[in-house]
Amino acid sequence: MRVVMFGYQTWGHRTLQALLDSEHDVVLVVTHPKSDHVYEKIWSDSVADLAEEHGVPVLLRNRPDDELLTRLKEAAPDIIVANNWRTWLPPRVFNLPRHGTLNVHDSLLPKYAGFSPLIWALINGETEVGVTAHMMNDELDAGDIVRQEAVPVGPKDTATDLFHRTVDLIAPVTVGALDLIASGQREFVRQDRSQASFFHKRSVEDSRIDWTWSAQELDRLVRAQSEPYPSAFTFHRGRRIEILAAFVSEGRYGGTPGRVFYREGDGVVIVAGAEARYGRSHGLAITRVRTEDGRELPAAEYFTSMGGYLTARP
Repeated sequence: MRVVMFGYQTWGHRTLQALLDSEHDVVLVVTHPKSDHVYEKIWSDSVADLAEEHGVPVLLRNRPDDELLTRLKEAAPDIIVANNWRTWLPPRVFNLPRHGTLNVHDSLLPKYAGFSPLIWALINGETEVGVTAHMMNDELDAGDIVRQEAVPVGPKDTATDLFHRTVDLIAPVTVGALDLIASGQREFVRQDRSQASFFHKRSVEDSRIDWTWSAQELDRLVRAQSEPYPSAFTFHRGRRIEILAAFVSEGRYGGTPGRVFYREGDGVVIVAGAEARYGRSHGLAITRVRTEDGRELPAAEYFTSMGGYLTARP
């Protein structure tokens, strides 16, 4: 089939590479200009560079316009394939090819439509994540599912681990879905919209630690904000510190959330949880921090004495 590809960053790069390696013919690539947004500098393999290396025409756009629509009509695609396209595609674009548009999304739809699905899924304690190829319609990430594959989430996994695990699913999910469509299949799995959830882009505010969260939730937040993502952060004596590594304490600690309380193994336990006052909650044992001046050091060296509080704001 003749394919036009819309995509951006490493997700789009992997999708384009899969298409180039397949029997399908990529006739045009549309991608976004480079961005200074902190999350768009991560996993930023260039779709444009890959297309140009293979002699595929490239258009740079933030949003579709009349010129783009003209170029699409001239390219006469059988299908559009999109992955990590960051703005709305109108019906006049996604309905233009005779087979419509196949969108590739890094979640197990209908859950985690929208942005940063791996990070949100890890924070929320999901036991598996994955990649879904679905037909695009008027609603965000809501079309019929053509192919979907999942991988498990381990107890120590970071968002970076899950990125590498799911990005490897892009090629088989994308090409497998295209092969089904090319074979003449037209009936696919309808999404159960009662199970749908939609998530926004993450920002600095979403990495701010709330010590009323349980230790288990905070442990997942720290792992979800692993390098190269902006780290989870808190404030100690008015100064910002980033939490680079932590674990859920073995002991249960009572008191006020945020209290710097006790040394446990290599960690310094912080009281956590909305019901910590009952003494039935585990704490978050911090093992490594980064200070405002960029120094990384063990928590046991940073917290030279117990007492005081970690807070959400200075």
